[in-house]
Amino acid sequence: MKLQDKKQITKLTFLFMMTYMVSYITRINYGAVIAEMETETGFPRTLLSMALTGSFITYGSGQIISGILGDRFSPKKLIALGFLLTISMNLLIPICTSPYQMLAVWCVNGFAQALMWPPLVRLLTYHLTPEDYKRSVTKVSWGVSFGTIAVYLIAPILITLFHWKAMFLFSAGCGILMLLVWLKTCPDVERVEPTPAVKTEQVVPKSRLLTPLLFAVLLAAMLQGLLRDGATTWMPTYIADTYRIGNAAAILTGVILPLFSLLCYHITLRLYTTRLKNPITCTSIIFLFGTISAFGLFLFTGKNAFLSVLFSAFMTGAMHGTNMMITTMLPPFFQNRGNISTVSGVINSSVYVGSALSTYGVALISELFGWSVTMFTWFVVALVGTAICFAIAKPWEKQMKE
Repeated sequence: MKLQDKKQITKLTFLFMMTYMVSYITRINYGAVIAEMETETGFPRTLLSMALTGSFITYGSGQIISGILGDRFSPKKLIALGFLLTISMNLLIPICTSPYQMLAVWCVNGFAQALMWPPLVRLLTYHLTPEDYKRSVTKVSWGVSFGTIAVYLIAPILITLFHWKAMFLFSAGCGILMLLVWLKTCPDVERVEPTPAVKTEQVVPKSRLLTPLLFAVLLAAMLQGLLRDGATTWMPTYIADTYRIGNAAAILTGVILPLFSLLCYHITLRLYTTRLKNPITCTSIIFLFGTISAFGLFLFTGKNAFLSVLFSAFMTGAMHGTNMMITTMLPPFFQNRGNISTVSGVINSSVYVGSALSTYGVALISELFGWSVTMFTWFVVALVGTAICFAIAKPWEKQMKE
């Protein structure tokens, strides 16, 4: 039974948005304070970034597992389990004494976070009509921006007043509160079997899902993940290194990025629902805007702090827009095959392969060759991603008609 009451739909959307926001707070806090961790602990950037790389690997691989589980077990319980694990890992980070301990803990946290998104998609598609899903899933995606804003606003305050470790304790507290609300208010999926309509139709063999077209989508997803999380994680460090700004002040520049992401969410949805019905065509245009922004970021690196932050915000916002299209608008096309959560997990997994490459890769490239070369690398990655999306737009439209 799909929800029809607008108030119920609004409440459900708000609950899922808050859930995703808190999951982001307990996930990106490490990256937000990594510059301060480097200063305080004396550990090199490459060693500290291993935890981020490891968490993205376990998050990406865990997405596939989470997607499969989300099609077979209670999505509500899977998300609750994810919160229990991430709360525990956030409480453990402050007592770690080496980068290798942090690596182990944050790898577990990455897997815990993987239990969030595919079950959320399953819950949304179960309770909402396709049109309500499009509107609601966009608002749920706002949780990324709100969570990022919260982290980059609160982290400098906690660093100044207390210590970088306080950020993880704060995040664990948010997770505990959200877990209690989730268990009390979230409706679950009553049936996980395919609907009768699916049973009467010829089911498409799941082996056919892994087509060259889907592989191209996965590659585009990986490239935008590299850019999105690369900029989100390393922008404060880039600003601090390039323009000699203190860590606390540099972290505050990270607030600008999610503000533009919110704007790009709105623009992307309007473009998709009113003009471009093909999600890949819409993704191509937003990716192109990100490419232009990445080139601007390269041109002004080391020359103007304001323009560097601005172009970084444009690029990151564009990547959030492409991420919304790829990870939230494509999976529902697989609903009649009975594995929407699995497809969501596979696509999201590809995103975080790119994220894993970006964390350690950016640390390594910036240390060896400097930030100018790093920015040029981002431009090339964006250009390749744009080309892939434009190349597969028409084949995807043909598959949609079939």
